Amino acid sequence: MGKLTFRRKKKSAPPTLPPPPPAIDAAATTSKASAKKKAVGSRLWMRMDRLGHSELIECDKTVIIKRVSIPARDLRILGPIFSHSSSILAREKAMIVNLEFIRAIVTAEEVLLLDPLRQEVLPFVDQLRRQLPQKIPSKNVSDQMVSQDNELQSATAGQWLAAPEAAEGLQDELPFEFQVLEIALEVVCTYLDSSVAELERDAYPALDELAISVSTANLEHVRSLKSNLTRLLARVQKVRDEIEHLLDDNEDMAQLYLTRKWIHNQQAESLGPASNSLVPAAPHLRRLNSARSGSLVSIYLHDDVEDLEMLLEAYFMQLDGTRNKILSVREYIDDTEDYVNIQLDNQRNELIQLQLTLTSASFAIAVETLLAGIFGMNIPCTLYNVEGIFGQVVWLMTAACVVLFVLVLGYARWKKLLGS
Repeated sequence: MGKLTFRRKKKSAPPTLPPPPPAIDAAATTSKASAKKKAVGSRLWMRMDRLGHSELIECDKTVIIKRVSIPARDLRILGPIFSHSSSILAREKAMIVNLEFIRAIVTAEEVLLLDPLRQEVLPFVDQLRRQLPQKIPSKNVSDQMVSQDNELQSATAGQWLAAPEAAEGLQDELPFEFQVLEIALEVVCTYLDSSVAELERDAYPALDELAISVSTANLEHVRSLKSNLTRLLARVQKVRDEIEHLLDDNEDMAQLYLTRKWIHNQQAESLGPASNSLVPAAPHLRRLNSARSGSLVSIYLHDDVEDLEMLLEAYFMQLDGTRNKILSVREYIDDTEDYVNIQLDNQRNELIQLQLTLTSASFAIAVETLLAGIFGMNIPCTLYNVEGIFGQVVWLMTAACVVLFVLVLGYARWKKLLGS
C-alpha cells in the first residue's frame, strides 16, 4: 500500500469585509424620507399677528395642532371635503372660520390663513393688512387690561363700581378675533353681493329676450342662469344659517371671546389662588348706565355677548338682503316661465283650432269625392243622357260640401271648441 501524505495548507489572510456604511448616510436617508413625508402632508399657511405683520409658512397639520391647540378633526373642516360648507366654531384657544373661500384659524394673538395665494383670498389678505394696524391701538390692549386689573384687584366690591374710568377706551375697539371675523364676513358678503349683482345684470335681459322670442338658445341661457342662481342661493343660505345659529345660542357666542378667555387665564396664572375671588364676584357686579362703566364689567361677565351679537346681526341683515335679491330674481324667472308657458299654450290652442278647421274641410271634400266616385262607376244612369247636367251636378255637390263644412264649424263653435 502506498503511503498517505498529508500536506499542510498555508494559512491565508482572512477576507477583508467592506467597511460598514457611515451613520451619517442612514441619518441622511431617514431625514430625506421624513422630509418627503412632510412635504406630502404640508400645506401653505399665512400667519398674521395683531399689528398686521405677516409671513408665509409651509407646515403639516401636526404643527398647526400644537400651535393653536385644536383637535385634529377640526382641521378636516378646513379641508377640501368641507370646502363648500360654512362654519364658525369656537375652541378653547382658537376660532375656526370656514366661510366660502376663507379658511382660517384665529387666536387671541394671530390668525393662520390657509391657501392665502388663491385669487379669491387675496382681497381678504389685503383687508387684513390695511385694517388691522389701524384698529389695534398703539399700546397692547391686553397689557392695559392686565395692568389695570392688577391695580383694581386690591379694591373692595364697592370700589369696583367707582373704578371703571380706568378702563376708558378699552371697549372702543373690538377684540382681535372679532376684527378678523368682521373682515372675513365683510369680504364674503361683498363677494356674494357682487355675484348676485352680476347675476341680475345677466338674468333680466335674458328673461326679457325669452319673453319676446321663445327659442332654444334663449331657453338654454335661462336654464344656465337658473342653475347658477340655485347654487348661489345655497351658498348665501349656508352663511346666513351659520350666523343665525350663533345668534340663537349665547353660549356659543360667549365661547368666541378668545381675548377675554386669554386675559382671564393670564390673570389666573399671575394671581394664583387670589384670582379665584374675582370669578364669583363678577356675576354680582351690577351694570351701570354709562358706557365706560359697562365696558369694564363686560370684560368679566361671560354672558355679555352684545358686541358680537351686534356684529353678527349687521351681517345677518346684509345676507338676508342678498338672499331677498336672489329670491326676487327667482320670482322673476318663475313669472317669465309662467308667461312663456301661457304663450306656448296659446300657440298650442291655435294649432288645435287650425287642425280642427282643416279636418272639417277635409271631411267636406271627402264627401264630394265620395259622390264623384259614385258617379264614376260604369252603371247605366239616365242622368248621363241629359245634356248640360255635368256642370249643375258639380256646383250642387260643391255647395252641399260648403254647407256641410259650415255646419261642422258652427257645431264646433257651439261646443266652444273654436275661439271667437
